[in-house]
Amino acid sequence: MDNVRFLSMGKIVGAHGIKGALKVYSYAESVSSFKPGSSVILEADGFEKAFTIEWVKPHHKTVLVAFEGVTNRNRAEELVGLELFMARDLLETLEEGVYYWSDIIGLAVYTVENEYLGRVASVMQTGSNDVYVVKNEQGQEPAEILVPALKWVVREIDVDQKVMRVDLPEGLREL
Repeated sequence: MDNVRFLSMGKIVGAHGIKGALKVYSYAESVSSFKPGSSVILEADGFEKAFTIEWVKPHHKTVLVAFEGVTNRNRAEELVGLELFMARDLLETLEEGVYYWSDIIGLAVYTVENEYLGRVASVMQTGSNDVYVVKNEQGQEPAEILVPALKWVVREIDVDQKVMRVDLPEGLREL
């Protein structure tokens, strides 16, 4: 799958009810990203199939989604564990300085003094702000740094150059 044109929007974590609804752990901030009538691709381990969203509802910490053609629990259970991808051009244009996680993951991270720290391996959601998990694959210590996604810490993100520059708070490297 072309990860430039498609974004991972969530993961199917369970079936809901007997009519084929699915529980999706959403990576999106808003349920509005999942629009009825939109096409999605479900993918994992070489399996890839397109579906059309029939309806969507928020549900606790997940999103309930029904796909056309998935009409019973048995069929829904077959889809549990798959990643849900949407075409980037179907999503809202983000405002300046806001990025999709897929744009952040993989960026090379440097300090403002140009010291290499590693690459963004993942993004963690916290109550107040996201945290970038930066892993150093070159064997330098620390092997992992947690960088808060705050303007005064993350000074620059250049998605085209695949670089992030950070000004780490005192003591952060000793974690």
